Amino acid sequence: MLTQVGYRRSSTSEQIAGYENQHVQLVATGCAKVFGEMVSSVAQRDQLEAALDYVREGDTLVVCKIDRLARSTADLLAIVAKLEAKGVGLRILDFGGTEVDTKSPTGRMLLVMFAAVAEWELATMKTRQAIGIAKAKADGKYRGRAPTARRLAPQVRELRASGVGATAIAERLGISRASVHRIVAEGTVS
Repeated sequence: MLTQVGYRRSSTSEQIAGYENQHVQLVATGCAKVFGEMVSSVAQRDQLEAALDYVREGDTLVVCKIDRLARSTADLLAIVAKLEAKGVGLRILDFGGTEVDTKSPTGRMLLVMFAAVAEWELATMKTRQAIGIAKAKADGKYRGRAPTARRLAPQVRELRASGVGATAIAERLGISRASVHRIVAEGTVS
């Protein structure tokens, strides 16, 4: 039996709405099983490896967007090569407003072309961002990025231990209540 298998990924727990939306889209598309993880694309992606191991000949791996699957054109082509070696197709639901399925020659060609353009756009954006940051630093206006919940974990635990509620901690540290609850829960797990 041919199966559609979904893969969803989000870089951080702060992107939970997008992560959940990916799941809704994948299930609505007919994915029988959905693998998912909240990790950076440059980190070890255990659930992606599990999905690649799970799919069988004739199956299709489905992702919502290309950036949820691969971090570069080379990474994408390596994943596609693994899938093709197993006789598995790749379907990308939103590829710049177009759906792409690598089971067709046109789909494979579009995938490679669009992946190269996406990588170029990312590099261009990072260059512009670096120029903007350098100018802001020179003008004395650069504050750096907002604190992440992980870096604030010791402060969250300390405030919670002193009796401060989750809402107050979130407001004081500029993070979500969900992050506060996650950090507190992680601290109690042995």
